[in-house]
Amino acid sequence: MPKGEGTEIIIGPAGGQVRFWRDLWRYRELFAFLTWRDILVRYKQTAIGVAWSLIRPLVTMAAFSLVFGKLAGLSSGDSPYPLLVYAALLPWQFFAVAIADSGNSLVNNAQLVTKVYFPRLIVPVNSVVVGLVDFLVSLGVYAVRTT
Repeated sequence: MPKGEGTEIIIGPAGGQVRFWRDLWRYRELFAFLTWRDILVRYKQTAIGVAWSLIRPLVTMAAFSLVFGKLAGLSSGDSPYPLLVYAALLPWQFFAVAIADSGNSLVNNAQLVTKVYFPRLIVPVNSVVVGLVDFLVSLGVYAVRTT
């Protein structure tokens, strides 16, 4: 057999779960850097910046309020229907964005994942934290609106 043919190199932590959690702690600066980079890209590379995290749930709330509140005539009891819809939309949009972005992050960072060793969990969790920033901005609007 020629040299290099049929061999497989597996890059991974030695020592099991204890080593894995230690590595996560050891690579916390990489996690912080990747998170900061993605937040900057999300808000600096768009024309509307932070407003995007406000516009998306507000437009969805308006559409749901129109369709289900006005056209379908669904009741919300004593609370305003748009606030009820907004309260339900926030966690759902966070969940949907977190799932979609975490899957896409592995594909977008494939060159980084395959070249060097670091805990691979950093990449998808990083994208979830970036979605959490959007969620917190939208939650701030909800908190202001309900007070």
